Amino acid sequence: MIEHIALLARYNADMNQKLYDAAAQLPPDEFTADRKAFFGSLCGTLGHLLAADTIWLKRFSTHPAGFPALQAAHTLPQPTGLTHSFSADLSALRAYREQLDAIILAWAPQVTEADLAHTFEYRSMRGDAYRRHFGGVVLHFFNHQTHHRGQASTLLSQAGIDIGVTDLLVWTPELP
Repeated sequence: MIEHIALLARYNADMNQKLYDAAAQLPPDEFTADRKAFFGSLCGTLGHLLAADTIWLKRFSTHPAGFPALQAAHTLPQPTGLTHSFSADLSALRAYREQLDAIILAWAPQVTEADLAHTFEYRSMRGDAYRRHFGGVVLHFFNHQTHHRGQASTLLSQAGIDIGVTDLLVWTPELP
């Protein structure tokens, strides 16, 4: 499982780079245009991913393992909710995305099987308490990113921009 976490972290960072490269091809007004997506615009969708990832990384930093790479999460801004707007400027969003991805890439190899088996307690933004296996929560973290990047990819495709191959299989190592 820990090998998969590292793979998903690399996939996440690479796909975010491709997504932001593609988004840079849009005129600024198209980036923020309401496309009737769940989070309105491409900007809103990318902002949601930043907010959710920030919230999760801050939660993960409370894990008893005390992951050194997640100490940086303590200094991240606390989103006001899942639609928190960090900026409408693509380069500002990209810089924050790269900061988050660097934290995730540094954190992934620090996770152990024992960490994943741990019962993880956290609260939702509404204050509801949850207790789940940390491994399942980590899988949700990466799946959530993939889900919303798919939405962003669709918005870009509708604007005539192809981000290329998005299949995780491309990142899965070939065996001898």
